[in-house]
Amino acid sequence: MKTIGLIGGMSWESSLLYYQTINQRVKEKLGKHHSAKSLMYSVDFQEIKTLQDQGKWDEATKIMIDSAQKLELGGAEFIVICANTMHKMAKEVEESVSIPLLHIADATATEIVKDGFKKVALLGTIYTMEQPFYKGRLAEKFGLDVFIPNESERKILHDIIYQELCLGIINEESRQSYLKIITRLSEQGAEAIILGCTEITLLISQDNCSIPLYDTARLHAECAVDFALD
Repeated sequence: MKTIGLIGGMSWESSLLYYQTINQRVKEKLGKHHSAKSLMYSVDFQEIKTLQDQGKWDEATKIMIDSAQKLELGGAEFIVICANTMHKMAKEVEESVSIPLLHIADATATEIVKDGFKKVALLGTIYTMEQPFYKGRLAEKFGLDVFIPNESERKILHDIIYQELCLGIINEESRQSYLKIITRLSEQGAEAIILGCTEITLLISQDNCSIPLYDTARLHAECAVDFALD
């Protein structure tokens, strides 16, 4: 079993889901008392969020690179960034270490393609929805037709993530806001919805929706286990 290196804390609520999912999957695959060999370097998310708000992505990249290098020095054999937005600097992080990085978009898109879907809607932070680092990868590498909510809906999604979910606040009114947006995207032609922020799964699940949902946190964590056990 390879040792998984997790860059967490963005937010710690979703990092907890990663740790839980990874160990549950190892137990399912190996049985008995098996659990994952892993290391987590958890950043201070307030520092990251401040840099995001200020558009200082170069400084945020330095924090991510430092985190990955510390994990490699600690014995990690590959890197998992436990966040969608911070894959903005995935290339720089991967190039800073000599071990592989498992990209969250790849883990998600592989399942979407396997299931035969082509037209997908992407939910997440404004950075993930609007910038090309994520949806561009889905389109160019996997041939997916990716579209995003309108501007007012993007703000609603973004604000709920940062003002509530990242603080561990679960609000029924916010859940209904998400479901209303998902319904409109489905009516617009989306065949499936990508939950492109690792905190969204705290708010909604497949039980809430008839359209297929792709939980990026779960898929990424499961992919990490499969890679560790390969």
